[in-house]
Amino acid sequence: MKNLVKRFVNDESGATAIEYGLIAAGIAVAIIGAVNLIGSTLNTKFTSINTELKK
Repeated sequence: MKNLVKRFVNDESGATAIEYGLIAAGIAVAIIGAVNLIGSTLNTKFTSINTELKK
């Protein structure tokens, strides 16, 4: 039983999975932010082009 507890305490494989999950979440947030920023800019640009074409 003592050996089992010792192995459980020394096992770091779960910590690695959590770290990879946090890295993936951070990358996802960065991508979403970039897409929102670029999407707003493109929407403004296409709106101005549309306005100029209607004249």
